[in-house]
Amino acid sequence: MSSAPGGGRLVTGLAWAVLLLGLWLWGRDATGGSGAGSAPVTGDIAAVGRPLGVPMPPAHGPVRGATPQRVEIPAIGVAAPVVPRGLDSDDAIDPPPYSKPGTVGWFGSGTRPGEAGAALLVGHVDTESKPAVFYGLSAVRPGQHVKVTGTGGTVAEFTIDDVQVFARNHFDAKKVYGPRKPGRAELRLITCGGSYDRTTKAYTANVVVSAYLTDAREPAPSKPAKS
Repeated sequence: MSSAPGGGRLVTGLAWAVLLLGLWLWGRDATGGSGAGSAPVTGDIAAVGRPLGVPMPPAHGPVRGATPQRVEIPAIGVAAPVVPRGLDSDDAIDPPPYSKPGTVGWFGSGTRPGEAGAALLVGHVDTESKPAVFYGLSAVRPGQHVKVTGTGGTVAEFTIDDVQVFARNHFDAKKVYGPRKPGRAELRLITCGGSYDRTTKAYTANVVVSAYLTDAREPAPSKPAKS
């Protein structure tokens, strides 16, 4: 993937992880499976995991998903637009434009937030000069919320249940991208992590936040105009 002024650093670190997405999707389709891992995700560098004693709300059943328009993570002050992205020539999720480091990318060919499965949102951690939209992602904690607003004003609210950092040589695409529990509506938030290796021009790890649907709301019906 070619670099651009102010953007080469952030996109290289993200690309090596999402590069595996195309391979995982191919393997899932070839075997007819869901791609879900049989064991919980564990990275070799844990961010916080799932601490004991954190009460977790029950999961909401999957709903009809909508194309995401905006994502909010109040705990770290994120309120950002979401744009659909596809795979590039290297089978990596094509991230948001270099000129828009405050924008989050959604893998538009995959699951919509709120549907059964894992919807994938990716964002840059920084540029060569300043923090980007997911700079604080590693600081979120289980029990905190992520709100995704979709077309038509639908709202899907997710509760974070796991935060992991995966080292480059221990990244398991099947576990990261596959749903943790079959039939559950889930969300993945992914950005770069670890340290920046100037030799390889890539980050040494990826932060992966997992969340599951706990509330869903349709827009309130509009009131008829008074005659």
